Amino acid sequence: MGSSTAIRVENLSKTFDTAAVLHDLSLDVQAGELLALLGPSGSGKTTLLRIIAGLDFPDRGRIIFGGDDATRVPVQERAVGFVFQHYALFKHMSVAENIAYGLNARKRADRPAKAEIKRRVGDLLDLIKLSGFADRYPSQLSGGQRQRIALARALAVEPRVLLLDEPFGALDAQVRKDLRRWLREIHDRTGQTTIFVTHDQDEALELSDRVAVLSKGRLEQIGTPDEVQENPVSSTVLKFLGDTIEVEAIVQGGEVRVNGRLTPVKAPAGLVGPVKLYARPWQLQFAEPDQAHLEGHVRSSYRSQGRQRIEVDRPEGKTVVVEASDTHRLAAGRPVGLKIIAGYVFKD
Repeated sequence: MGSSTAIRVENLSKTFDTAAVLHDLSLDVQAGELLALLGPSGSGKTTLLRIIAGLDFPDRGRIIFGGDDATRVPVQERAVGFVFQHYALFKHMSVAENIAYGLNARKRADRPAKAEIKRRVGDLLDLIKLSGFADRYPSQLSGGQRQRIALARALAVEPRVLLLDEPFGALDAQVRKDLRRWLREIHDRTGQTTIFVTHDQDEALELSDRVAVLSKGRLEQIGTPDEVQENPVSSTVLKFLGDTIEVEAIVQGGEVRVNGRLTPVKAPAGLVGPVKLYARPWQLQFAEPDQAHLEGHVRSSYRSQGRQRIEVDRPEGKTVVVEASDTHRLAAGRPVGLKIIAGYVFKD
């Protein structure tokens, strides 16, 4: 186990009743990194987080913390910090008491002195930019403020690893965006090894150093946000990370053709015959019929995040989205041709 590896997950499998949730899953978490576990509902990401925490135990496989086998170590001895979607603050305790809870709950021999606890609480309130809130109660806080307090409480015990389970899921969109930036700043300042679970692609790609994409209990891909976006290893990863169109294609002599017309997309070595070609909305252009790979009719046109998005109904009944930088709207019902300028090919 490398000196920079904080946690190693080795060949984990887990079944609930007769449903297999994790299948021989392995990954390493590097010391000081912020790793996102990304996947749809049922992918196994929360189960994996709970096993790392010690809240569940695997049927097979091991969890290694810093070189030590922690697979059967109880949660209270793993030195992990938790932040959940629903704050879980104690309503009858002040902000300061909530943050200090984990320290005060320790056995007397392990408990810091009262002055040290007070100092640590003050430092954490400064860190989360809520220094004037020590005597307030959870009912007096906004949702975003409560989640900051929950994070401070998790950090107070100086955990070996911080575990976040959908930490912003209960908040509205703008608060989530603000807290994402704030959490990244906190991570950069503390260097805390952090794993967080999310099904939000933008959240994972914006926040994390690396993203582990899970599907049906298996690790599909792990890499930097750029790596998983630009070089997806499977159609599962590609489709989960954003809008795609899917078309039938043929690979012959390394060339990829759609409806008999050559595309600029390169096929992986050794791939021949019928394949699926996938393209993002910005990997399509409107084209004249003699240059188009696809044809259809405009369904609607609208603006999103400063770009024009056009929905096009194809003859076989599917609708594709094309993204363009120009600002004019195309009339509904207008026939158009679409040219594929980039994309990804998988056998599927």
